[in-house]
Amino acid sequence: MPDESAADDPAASRARGPYAKGLARRQQILDRAIDVFARRGSEGTSLRAIAHELGVSHAALTHYFTSREQLLVEVYKEAERRHGEAEPHPFEASPVEIMTESAQRNHAVPGLVQLYSALVAAALESGHPDATAFATERFARVRADLVERVERTQAAGRMRADVDPQAVASLVIAASDGLQTQWMLDEDVPQAEALDVLARLLAPPPVDGGPQD
Repeated sequence: MPDESAADDPAASRARGPYAKGLARRQQILDRAIDVFARRGSEGTSLRAIAHELGVSHAALTHYFTSREQLLVEVYKEAERRHGEAEPHPFEASPVEIMTESAQRNHAVPGLVQLYSALVAAALESGHPDATAFATERFARVRADLVERVERTQAAGRMRADVDPQAVASLVIAASDGLQTQWMLDEDVPQAEALDVLARLLAPPPVDGGPQD
C-alpha cells in the first residue's frame, strides 16, 4: 500500500514548492548566462556586472552561485550538457572525428571557447578550487571516453594497433585544445586540416603494400 503521508503533509508540499521554484530560477539564470557568454566570453567582469547584464539582482545571483568562478563553471558545464543531449557523438566516431566536429561547432560560439580557456588557465593557479575541480574532472572524463573510442577504432582496424590508447587520447586532447587556442588568436589557423593530419598519422598502414592516402 503506498505511503500517502507526504502527499497529505502541507509542510512537505510547501517545501517542494520553493525548492522547485528555486531550481527553475537557477536554470533560468544559467540559460541567460549561456547566451551572454556564448557571445562575448567572461571578459573578467565582476559578478555584479554579470548580474546587471543578465537582468537579475546581485543578491539573486549570489543566492544561487557563491562566486563568479562557480557561475562560470556551471555555465560551461550546462552549455556542454545541452549540446551533448542535442547532438550526441556517434558510437563509432573516432577521437579525431569528435575533436574535428567540436572545433567546427565552437566556431559559432567563440565566447564559450574563451570561457573554457579562461577556466583551464585559472585551474593552473592556486586559489581557484572550482576551476581546478572542473578542469581536472573534465580532462579525466574526456580522456576516458577517448580511450574507449581508440580501443574500438583499433579493434575495427581503423587505427594503427601499435599505439597506446591512453597516449593517443592525451595527444588528441592536447592537439585539439592547442589548435583552439591558436584559432582564438588567428582565425586562419587550419584546425580541421591539422587534426586531419593527426588522423592520417594514426591510420593503420596500407594492406599488402597498397597506396597510402
